[in-house]
Amino acid sequence: PSPIMLFIARRDVAITILILAISFLVTNSAAFSTTTSNNNPNKLLLAKDNLHNSYCALRHGQSLANIGKFISSDPAISTVEHGLSEFGNEQAREAGEAFANDILPRISNNEYCGVAIFSSDFKRAKETAQHLADACLDASIPLYKDEIILETRLRERNFGELNGGSDSRYQDVWDIDISNPTHNEFGVESVYSVVERTTNMVLEIDEELSVTSEKKGSPPWKCVLVAHGDVLQILQTGFRKMDGSLHRTLPHLETATVRDLELSDRGLCGYHAI
Repeated sequence: PSPIMLFIARRDVAITILILAISFLVTNSAAFSTTTSNNNPNKLLLAKDNLHNSYCALRHGQSLANIGKFISSDPAISTVEHGLSEFGNEQAREAGEAFANDILPRISNNEYCGVAIFSSDFKRAKETAQHLADACLDASIPLYKDEIILETRLRERNFGELNGGSDSRYQDVWDIDISNPTHNEFGVESVYSVVERTTNMVLEIDEELSVTSEKKGSPPWKCVLVAHGDVLQILQTGFRKMDGSLHRTLPHLETATVRDLELSDRGLCGYHAI
């Protein structure tokens, strides 16, 4: 065959190989994406559109465990001990009043129908939530079910054998989280376990609140999730559709601080394969 014919034949073969390669990559990429989404611990990925209600996080005020610089994550202990310090009560009271002052005009304008407070059942979180509820009631802001809803899925991440020890050991756990969000080193609860329980909780709460507001034909609720440092730090990655291993890259949530939680419109972003 002539050189021209050889060139054409080789070109056709090259084009065919390129087409097959692209087809293979597209097919397998779609399959991988589907598998990752289905198995991902972040259940907020199932919320294709915005959530029906508005969410914010409130970390508890300064606790006796914060002052003592020890880890308090054992439910048997933390539900009855290590409540707020005197300063922590002051922090929580001020945070509650500031929140009520901010939200009242928005309720008056029918942006929200009221405030729903969901709290960890740990003593420090419950006491913080009570200050928030008191501030809302003083401002005549409607409360969902007229009470604080205790939610065990908002408990602090369980730090296993490190519980009761120095809070300097947090960093030892976080250092491993970065490369392995499924680890249970020191008997701690894995990052992905926290992601799954908290994001699944948000979906269930959103559905529950939506049914209530739709029946009344009213605006959405402003939902406050009162909890702890690590659990809220990790939950934020769920709303941002980030990998949970990146929780320490987000701005630290200080005690008695309110932070809005907005669902990102980004797709699956930076997740480890599971």
